Amino acid sequence: MTTPIKIAFDQDVITLSIEKLLPTKTLPKTLQQSVKYSRIAASIAEVGIIEPLSVARQKGGAYLLLDGHVRLAALREQAISEAPCIIAHDDGSFTYNKRVNRLAVIQEHYMIVRALDRGVSEEKLARALNVDIKVIRNRRHLLRGISDDVAELLKDKQVGHVAFQKLRKMKPLRQLEVAELMVSANNFTSSYAKALLATTKPEDLLNPDEQRKATGLSPEQMERLEREMSELSTDYKELEMSYGDDMLVLVVASGFLERLLGKHEIERFLETRHPEILENFRSVVQATSLDQSSTTGRAA
Repeated sequence: MTTPIKIAFDQDVITLSIEKLLPTKTLPKTLQQSVKYSRIAASIAEVGIIEPLSVARQKGGAYLLLDGHVRLAALREQAISEAPCIIAHDDGSFTYNKRVNRLAVIQEHYMIVRALDRGVSEEKLARALNVDIKVIRNRRHLLRGISDDVAELLKDKQVGHVAFQKLRKMKPLRQLEVAELMVSANNFTSSYAKALLATTKPEDLLNPDEQRKATGLSPEQMERLEREMSELSTDYKELEMSYGDDMLVLVVASGFLERLLGKHEIERFLETRHPEILENFRSVVQATSLDQSSTTGRAA
């Protein structure tokens, strides 16, 4: 029998006086100087609260604030007396924002495009996000010159705007190749994108002469750099393919060694006759246990 899923909060948004909200944490004194606070305050001043505050009912008509402390601080600074809220059924210290990934740059682009298509002006968006209007225009045209396959591949990745500028200088097939390399290496920095652009063959560039002038490298240097980068990419892919099998063998071997060293007679024998081998065995067991605990921590 399937257990019904319980909704964690009321489906209706209600308006509450901020005087009834009881914060569950203390915000730093430097909060108002942060970029995050400035953007939230600007957004509230321009378009109001977009995401309701999360609260839980308390005795006496008060409400425990579970999520939205920065928004509440901005409301108070702007002398706004009420806030839209959703009532959570669990008053535990669950913070909803911790379960939400940071908005990827492509998703941000789509959000801006949708807002502009619905009639929101660039100026209003810039004020709401507390950024220069040039930033809105740049983000609006983020995917101009980027192939659809690349946009799909990087849609949920934290790729910087500079990296897209570098991709835009390449032909579609090379764009996809570079995007796949970035995903494989889990490296989306502008420096990595610049390096991949510098090692791109002239026939894969939209404007080879412009790129040659930008790098300041001779044809011989470019050729050597391209060759070394190609060899490095090949080696990386080979390592990536064999990593899973190697890791499985290492875990199995480590488990065997751990059971072996668990026998005191064997451990004493190795310590007396072959201390260097015992040290190596212990290093393998320790390295594998550290790697597994690190993986578990990331999964949590």
